[in-house]
Amino acid sequence: MINLFKVKERQREIAERANERGPIKKQTAGQLRIHKDISELNLPKSCTILFPNGKDDLMNFEVLIRPDEGYYLGGRFNFSFQVNSMYPYEAPKVKCKTKVYHPNIDLEGNVCLNILREDWKPVLNINTIIYGLYHIFTQPNHEDPLNHEAGSELRDNPKKFESNVRRAMAGGYVGEVSFQRCI
Repeated sequence: MINLFKVKERQREIAERANERGPIKKQTAGQLRIHKDISELNLPKSCTILFPNGKDDLMNFEVLIRPDEGYYLGGRFNFSFQVNSMYPYEAPKVKCKTKVYHPNIDLEGNVCLNILREDWKPVLNINTIIYGLYHIFTQPNHEDPLNHEAGSELRDNPKKFESNVRRAMAGGYVGEVSFQRCI
């Protein structure tokens, strides 16, 4: 027969020890979801996730993308992700920290990716975003550019566009804009 007094006493001891360690912080729904998303990541070999603030801060992280094909082959592009507590009902804020000559990324690092804006749905996850970012490097889209000059160049003169991408990735100038080396 179970001794209920011993069970109650044991529960009280556990509660007292927990109080000695300080209050337990409750996780928001966004924190729980981001933890799940990160634990289930299945990234291509050319993508790496980094936690500059440590593994305890899953709401702020970086992703390094190294395209293995296309115009941006050999480049290293760093993106910052800021996930707010409303995730997954609101998309994370994603910025490209590497200045890049790209039709879908402007010179301030804003990214034109439909799933980060109007096509965001709570069923999407971090893995989907990273694959989307990888995809805009392997197949840039000139039809919906943030950098109109790069978009026009890709559409009208792909050879010149490729030359501009190589020059920018090597740390040169495209027009009057200078770029840091990212190869």
